[in-house]
Amino acid sequence: MKKVSAIIVAGGSGTRMGAAVPKQFLPLEEGRTILETTLRRFLAALPEGEIVVVLPPAETDRWREICRLRGLTETHRLCTGGATRFESVRNGIAALGDCEYIAVHDGVRPLVSEALIRTCIATAQRHGTAVPAVRPVDSFRRVVAGETSEPADRETLRAVQTPQVFRADLLRNAYRAAYRPEFTDDASVVEAAGERVMLCEGDRANLKITSPEDLVVARALLEIEKQKTITT
Repeated sequence: MKKVSAIIVAGGSGTRMGAAVPKQFLPLEEGRTILETTLRRFLAALPEGEIVVVLPPAETDRWREICRLRGLTETHRLCTGGATRFESVRNGIAALGDCEYIAVHDGVRPLVSEALIRTCIATAQRHGTAVPAVRPVDSFRRVVAGETSEPADRETLRAVQTPQVFRADLLRNAYRAAYRPEFTDDASVVEAAGERVMLCEGDRANLKITSPEDLVVARALLEIEKQKTITT
């Protein structure tokens, strides 16, 4: 496999969680925080890859202590984020050494599978870009004006996930741009630089933990994973 590095962005404050600590530090399994679980998944999938974890400046000491206690200090590089996700990813890119592909992942998507990571990498190696996405199961309506709305064809919609993987030179070049509000993920930044974004099949279990309900679901999915491991 060509050299792949990863940036794990964990800059959220977790206000929707209503917790005393940012959501990435909430316990998820066997004493592990959400962020530790995410990191360990990438360490398993990319044993030869460089990994950078991006955190708010105020949370780096907390993470360093967690890493010291959990034996993770030497497994990755730490850098501080910025005021926006865009700035945080740009800082993460600057912290990386040479590589051919870069995967960018949300720190609060701890159930990402090794299979999904490898699917995204393989897609990026064929096309230069890879964005995992899943088909929506809900119906949607598009707000037109005020309270007026109209049906949206869900067959034309996809829910986007991470890791989003890009050829390193494409991503580095795209992040030389100035920040724009419409940059909601890395795909939007790369697309604005004139590159075509290629979708690949995502994973419904790869949820982003943003609310207390998400945390309950994530723990249940982890228990299902364990049971499958025991029976195989």
